This record gives sequence, C-alpha cells and structure tokens, in this order.
Amino acid sequence: MDVEINKKPIYNRVVLKISGEALAGKQGHGFDYTILNQIADQVIEINELGVEVAIVVGGGNIWRGRSGVGMDRSTADYMGMLATVINALALQDALENKGMQTRVQTAIEMRQVAEPYIRRRAIRHLEKSRVVIFAGGTGNPFFTTDTTAALRAAEIEAEVILLAKNIDAVYDDDPRENPNAKKLDHITYIDVINQGLAVMDTTAITLCMENGIPIQVFGLENQQNIKSVVMGESIGTIIKGE
Repeated sequence: MDVEINKKPIYNRVVLKISGEALAGKQGHGFDYTILNQIADQVIEINELGVEVAIVVGGGNIWRGRSGVGMDRSTADYMGMLATVINALALQDALENKGMQTRVQTAIEMRQVAEPYIRRRAIRHLEKSRVVIFAGGTGNPFFTTDTTAALRAAEIEAEVILLAKNIDAVYDDDPRENPNAKKLDHITYIDVINQGLAVMDTTAITLCMENGIPIQVFGLENQQNIKSVVMGESIGTIIKGE
C-alpha cells in the first residue's frame, strides 16, 4: 500500500500582500466577508504548518490615492494609508474570531488602534506564531503598499512575497482586455520592469531585485492557493532573478 508522505512548507517566513480589491470581491468596493473569512482560514492553516505569516494589505476597496483628482497628492496618499488600517482591522477581526493571535502594526502611530511598527517587535510576534499585519503603508506619501510589502519583507528577512491578486498570474497583456494575453509562469525582475507589466510598481520590484526576494503572484479564486504556494506547488507566476 502506498503511504502518502506529508510535504513540509518550502518557506519559513512569508509576507502575504493582499490587494484591497481582492477583499472587495466582485462587488469592487467594501468587503466581501466570504473572501475575508477564506483568507483568514488559509492564513491560519499555513500558520499551523509552521509558517510565520506577515501580511501587508492594500486599501483600494476603500480609497486609492490616485482617486483624489485635484487633491493634494500627499493628502490623498495619507487617506489611502488610513484605508489600509481599516482593512487591517477587518482582517485582524476575522483572524481573531477564529482563534488566531494577531497584531496590527501601523507605520503612522495610532496607539488606541494598533501597535506602532517596530521591526524587532514584529519579528518577535512572528517567532511566537502570531500573525502580524502591517498597515499604514510606509508612513510616507508617494509610496504604494507594493513598496511597503517589499520593504517589510526585506526588514523582517522574509523568504518570499506572496502577491495575492484578483488575477491568477502575470500575463504579457491585460487578460481582461485582451483574451489572447499569454500567461507567464516565470519572469525576471528586470523583464517585469522593461516590459512595463502592471504587477507591482517599479520601486517595489527594484527593492525585491536588490534584496533577492522572489515574488509569487497568484489569484484568490481557489480557496487553497495560499497553502498551495507555501507547499511549493507551481501556480501563478514566480518573479525572481536570472
């Protein structure tokens, strides 16, 4: 009789980047609570496998800085940072309702709501198997939450960025507009930049390239995708060096 050998996760510490749009689901704004709870279930599952999980969440389901037409750019970006805090608290609530110890750390201090971001404290939480959610972006305007994910991944020495989007991979063109767009299983950092692919912004890609942090891009349509990635299954697109 064949005996199934349990595989171990290929990563010990990850940064999971979740876009605000992914939290909104098909409605495009606000929260899809089914998706919120599915993400919480997957995070708990990989945490129980021994994977240390830090999360960076976007704010596009509530507010995007570039939406502030005619508005001061810094003001619009600070509003976007506050939107990420709302999302982080929603995700924290979903996780804690399921018994997962979770800490939200914000780049902008708001002590009544969350801890301030302190690198050593974040790492200590992870070592204690708590989930850490980084909110408030980098704390500075003109930087995206993609850059936040790259920066925090470098700071906490994460082995990979798991980029969860509402598109299942990287394509050579927008698959929502071009039905003939080709899915890319592997691509280098420099090719993402040279081809102008809208995966992460250039600052984030460059930061990952300089620090050798691979990026795994995948969709959330399959409830097991986060686990599948940390177990080493080939889904979505992997972005790394040559």
